[in-house]
Amino acid sequence: MKNVLNVLFVFISISVFSQTKSVKKTGVKNTMKTSVKKGNMVTKPNPDLVVLNKDLPLLIPKKKGDKFGYINQNGKFIIQPEYHIAVFFYEDCNLLNSPNEKVRKFGTGDYATVEKDMISYRVDQSGKRVYQFKDADLGKCKFAEYKHQLFQAYILNGFYGIIEKATFVNAADYRQYQIYPQYQYLYIMEGDDVANPMIVASNNDKFGVIDVNNKIIIPFEYANIKRNFSWKLGKMFEVSKDGKNYYYIDANNKTY
Repeated sequence: MKNVLNVLFVFISISVFSQTKSVKKTGVKNTMKTSVKKGNMVTKPNPDLVVLNKDLPLLIPKKKGDKFGYINQNGKFIIQPEYHIAVFFYEDCNLLNSPNEKVRKFGTGDYATVEKDMISYRVDQSGKRVYQFKDADLGKCKFAEYKHQLFQAYILNGFYGIIEKATFVNAADYRQYQIYPQYQYLYIMEGDDVANPMIVASNNDKFGVIDVNNKIIIPFEYANIKRNFSWKLGKMFEVSKDGKNYYYIDANNKTY
């Protein structure tokens, strides 16, 4: 009987010891897994995406030869020029509303649309092509409520000026004009701030940019300034001094 009890005691001791080792081993394994998983979630910022002007995009389309790539705010090519078309990093509402849920993420402002060999892609900030456009993936855009412009161009005696639509009633009263007609041409750029829009103007056969107080933002030294969405999308102007080669400048007339 004594021998039986001794054997039973030894068996119980071995069993408890084995379970203790097993629990400890499992605990360490789970801790290591959790640690690795957290480590993978940490994303290091890209040191090439420098911020010199917080109002500008981190990456700016730039043409070299006959191809487009993207430079950072220091002018360094981050995405090499290989595309026929390259636009600002911005939302694509067709992809955001895609019937294919898996591709909706590529419609966010983290990506830009480019075109090469007649094929359109979305690329990320490293230049990786993450999505190729397919007609079946394109959804219908849900447009936000339109912001009506407060100001509009007004022509008097062949010259352009600016009026505030809500208050203008008498063309004979010069006080009614926001900017009295004096320019060869005026165009109000699309933007988010309708109370202070940027206005492409032409004077003495040269283009520049003014605001609604007739302050010169960009001097009149360009052969042309494109009337596109560059101001709305990137707070920049697409300009040319010869009417052929275009590049971007910011509101301080700095070239990129």
